[in-house]
Amino acid sequence: MIRISINCLFLFYLLCSSFVNGLEGQEDNSKSVHSKSDLWLHYSGSDGPGKGKHVVLIAAEQEYRSEQSMPMLAKVLSNHHGFDCTVLFSVNEKGEVDPTVPAPFKDKEKRHNIPGLKHLAKADCVIWISRFMHLPREQMQFFYDYFDSGKPLIALRTANHGFWGGLKYKKEGKNVSLRKMLGGTFMGHHGGWHREATRGVIVPENRKHPILIGVGDIWGTSDVYRCHDDKNPFPDDCTSLVLGQPLINLEKDAPPNTNKVPLPVAWTKTWTGNKGKTSKIFHFTMGSARDLGNEGVRRMTVNAVYWGLGMEKAIKPDRSVAIVGDYNPLKPGFNYEKLGVKPRKVEYYK
Repeated sequence: MIRISINCLFLFYLLCSSFVNGLEGQEDNSKSVHSKSDLWLHYSGSDGPGKGKHVVLIAAEQEYRSEQSMPMLAKVLSNHHGFDCTVLFSVNEKGEVDPTVPAPFKDKEKRHNIPGLKHLAKADCVIWISRFMHLPREQMQFFYDYFDSGKPLIALRTANHGFWGGLKYKKEGKNVSLRKMLGGTFMGHHGGWHREATRGVIVPENRKHPILIGVGDIWGTSDVYRCHDDKNPFPDDCTSLVLGQPLINLEKDAPPNTNKVPLPVAWTKTWTGNKGKTSKIFHFTMGSARDLGNEGVRRMTVNAVYWGLGMEKAIKPDRSVAIVGDYNPLKPGFNYEKLGVKPRKVEYYK
């Protein structure tokens, strides 16, 4: 009888262990925001103004190599500014970071996957770049909850067309578009796509905005997006910080394309969600991996974190935004084999 009892207890222990292990593999909002996984990256903050604040960076697009730029930016924020950072990626069925996964899917039943979106629940700030993600409803809900949180949102480049089919997010019973939330959406390439670089021109009357502290040269190889037109003009509730002047080619010192006027590429606004909490929004339609190699583009993005968190007094023009380690991002585009873009394990981008 004693032997039977011991065996039963051992069996009960095994069953409990299996149950607990199963729970650990699920999305659990109560878990620490610093939980470890092979599906995302975490960088602990050093000493700095951002100590104790958590920034989540999302890389989920197919063209602009955010899988390289978001880890780089996380290292800048954690090493030089003290922010804890978590980087989330769009992954394939093998759990690999895979920009080659099509968007949208031909199979309407298929969905993209961004593991770790539970971290949005405890994030203090989000830096987000996605393109035509078709996510499961439960993953989209993490975004919707964040939109209602009153916390800051920094949306880069393709974020304004970040989800396939738009949002299923409502306020006061009405659908909310990314155009409404961010202040603009992609309406076409004003600059020549992959042919004309962008030179940033600071709007003189807003030169003293905190996001522009210490910012000088602004340049990137991504072209200028057209986000507004006569029917959808630049919104009154947005503050334009930088205009993008198309250049005649991709060289930094290229002359401007005088046939194309500069258009807004960086602006701020606010968004008040369903809980009555107001978020600060910074939308920057530059922000490719190669753009972020430019100190001005990088500094604006880092300054936006401080601004969004109400930490403007901590912004210093000489605070480092230097890249940590090697950074040689691949060219943007969809010719993946030629460009060297292929599925890789998350740890590759550490």
